[in-house]
Amino acid sequence: MKNIVIFASGAGTNAQQIIHYFRHSDKAKVRLIAGNNSKAGVWAIAAGENIPTVLIDREKFYHSDEYVKLLQSVPADLIVLAGFLWKVPENLLLAFPDKIINIHPALLPKYGGRGMYGHHVHAAVIASGDTETGMTIHYVNEKYDEGKIILQKSCPVEAGDTPETLAHKVQQLEHRWFPLVVASLLDSGG
Repeated sequence: MKNIVIFASGAGTNAQQIIHYFRHSDKAKVRLIAGNNSKAGVWAIAAGENIPTVLIDREKFYHSDEYVKLLQSVPADLIVLAGFLWKVPENLLLAFPDKIINIHPALLPKYGGRGMYGHHVHAAVIASGDTETGMTIHYVNEKYDEGKIILQKSCPVEAGDTPETLAHKVQQLEHRWFPLVVASLLDSGG
């Protein structure tokens, strides 16, 4: 049985999709949800699914090996960033090479980097006049949104779209493809 750890900072809709996908699996389970926002919606999801949680302390996250040890104790086969807004520290990247993935609500390399998440991304897409947007699933490296791309899926940007309507379109892609990519990576060993 493979072990999935999800890191989230917000509502947890992608986390919910992954949990649901693996709920009856004999191959993998979500074993832990970690987050950095005590008011995030993902905590209610974790409670409803009886999944253990850990609230990440910023100082310990960036200046100790506490979370490396915790993830090794699970042990985490795949760490999935599902709306987690902090940069992953080097000690975690070294401890879990090619085992940390992220989802981004744009077609990278466009609209990536520090501060580019959620509404900010969709507003930038509209402001640029792009006719296409989408989502990217990628490995995490030492730079925001610059890891090797695993999968991209696109959708049109239509006249009249708002950041909210684009968010809805992109979220549909995320909910469909993120669990499938997680399953594929676990099946292939990473």
